[in-house]
Amino acid sequence: MRGGGLLVAGTTSDAGKSVVTAGICRWLVRQGIKVAPFKGQNMSLNSFVTREGAEIGRAQAMQAQAARVEPTALMNPVLLKPGSDRSSQVVLMGKPVGEMSARGYHGGRQKTLFEPVMACLEELRGTYDAVICEGAGSPAEINLRRTDIVNMGIARAAKLPVVVVGDIDRGGVFAQFFGTTALLAPEDQALVAGYLVNKFRGDVTLLEPGLDMLHGLTGRRTFGVLPYAHGLGIDEEDGLRVSLRGTVRESVVAPPVGADVLRVAVCAVPLMSNFTDVDALAAEPGVVVRFVDRPEELVDADLVVVPGTRGTVRALAWLRERGLADALVRRAAEGRPVLGICGGFQALGERIEDEVESKAGVVDGLGLLPVRVRFGVEKTLARPVGEALGERVEGYEIHHGVASVEGGEPFLDGCRAGSVWGTHWHGSLESDGFRRAFLREVAAAAGRRFVPAPDTSFGALREEQLDRLGDLIEEHADTDALLRLIEGGAPEGLPFVPPGAP
Repeated sequence: MRGGGLLVAGTTSDAGKSVVTAGICRWLVRQGIKVAPFKGQNMSLNSFVTREGAEIGRAQAMQAQAARVEPTALMNPVLLKPGSDRSSQVVLMGKPVGEMSARGYHGGRQKTLFEPVMACLEELRGTYDAVICEGAGSPAEINLRRTDIVNMGIARAAKLPVVVVGDIDRGGVFAQFFGTTALLAPEDQALVAGYLVNKFRGDVTLLEPGLDMLHGLTGRRTFGVLPYAHGLGIDEEDGLRVSLRGTVRESVVAPPVGADVLRVAVCAVPLMSNFTDVDALAAEPGVVVRFVDRPEELVDADLVVVPGTRGTVRALAWLRERGLADALVRRAAEGRPVLGICGGFQALGERIEDEVESKAGVVDGLGLLPVRVRFGVEKTLARPVGEALGERVEGYEIHHGVASVEGGEPFLDGCRAGSVWGTHWHGSLESDGFRRAFLREVAAAAGRRFVPAPDTSFGALREEQLDRLGDLIEEHADTDALLRLIEGGAPEGLPFVPPGAP
């Protein structure tokens, strides 16, 4: 096989396209098939830096890991990073090329990106046995079909078969499958081979009559019913969009090694980016990670994290409006641990000069770290390696702000002042030895009898999650039929479901 492909579309955002794509990649590579992920256009504040210094969506980096290949810009040629409800930074082939409104992007710029997106897909198809493409949102967004470069636009251009994923946990999945198909043009419908039910709870035999009726209505089969599986929401694109209140991230339910647990509160700042940084903390037995937006929720926290954000000045204003800024200042004065990452690090500094991101000019920071930040037009994209707390650390950097550190103790590329730490490095907590050393420092400062587990490997836990995704596909999907689709395309003679696209 060479150049086979499949598009995993979804009835809605968050239907499970990302994890299904990753699961198919992991299943295929376990069969000895050389596979790569692809998403023509991604909208996400969770991004990653490849070894060649390109910024791509974290979901595609996770899918590349599932496929056991090195992620590259080819796998996500267009990345949109929202800066407000109406505009986004456009990242092309891993480099920012400008800020654009949604109207401007869909009104003209998106058309010009179709050729480079298709060139990336064809290059991958010429290199790999199979390319598993992930769609975005829904392929039946008829208002956007004319300029589509991520769903049926690329499926039709590349003659890719399409499987549509629906989240049955939300309800209405049969209507979603039927309506999605019926709103596509005949040429697009001809590529929709069938459906995949995601997040099913209960006895699958109760679902089968509905699947049979769906087949009768559309002429298309269902390729599998994937059960609901906890702990697989890894590297979401837009996750935590609805409400962060009460959200707890956890992947390990093992009891703490020491006598105490460690409570981590993450400030849910606007335009929060790379909140996956705290996944490595949540992977530790006895560490509870919670997203918060009220000052009283910091009172019993042993560590407060101010995470990355696409809007540092806006995040600062939000912290002040909510009373969180005062709470952070009190924590620092009491010697209680605070960690700022990227935009959070910038907010903890003394002063920010921003004529690029917010264009707000000079803004006072929280003054908890001896750091001054000036935003530059060029974006820093790097994969640094260093040492902190006597341990080797790897990370990645994605920021416009350039920090001038004017005191404190060195800490990665930032500094430490008392119990307050700051760094631009994302992903540093995934380095196991460093994470344990950092948590020991936090526990000591917080007066907790918490002991990091000596053998927790974040990389191994991530591999286990990816294997579980592969298992879901292997055990609950018709893999023979999926392989036929990948190799041979959509079957001939699929019926048209009226009314079709207007």
